[in-house]
Amino acid sequence: MKKVSHLIEGKEGNVWRVAPTDSVLTMLKVLAEKNVGALVVMDGDALVGVISERDYARKVVLKGKNSTETKVSEIMVEDVLYVTPEHSAEQCMNLMTDRHIRHLPVVDHGKVIGMISVGDLVKNTLNEQKQTIEQLESYIRGG
Repeated sequence: MKKVSHLIEGKEGNVWRVAPTDSVLTMLKVLAEKNVGALVVMDGDALVGVISERDYARKVVLKGKNSTETKVSEIMVEDVLYVTPEHSAEQCMNLMTDRHIRHLPVVDHGKVIGMISVGDLVKNTLNEQKQTIEQLESYIRGG
């Protein structure tokens, strides 16, 4: 199973973020512009939360709040679970499954360097299964 460092290759530097003082409408615009489902919430260089479409649906829409007046800090998840580049994809899958979350920030030496999603992990799993099947077929053929 691959490590997180492999999963975020090519994604590094693309950490989409908002500030806790930003409006929820600003957060929605970033989600739409970047075509992602969650963002890290950064106060300067400090990771202070994670916010997702799910947070918006449950904490703004269902409660009748206003997207322009509600701040990110009011609806973000503050108890942030994160992984390091050394975590395995399997560890991430287990964490996401156990905690019912879809996104994990990747932190290296205190700095946010990426975000992985369930989709990244599923893609990785499918690629590994494909490689295993190809290797087994080659072995069976005597190649």
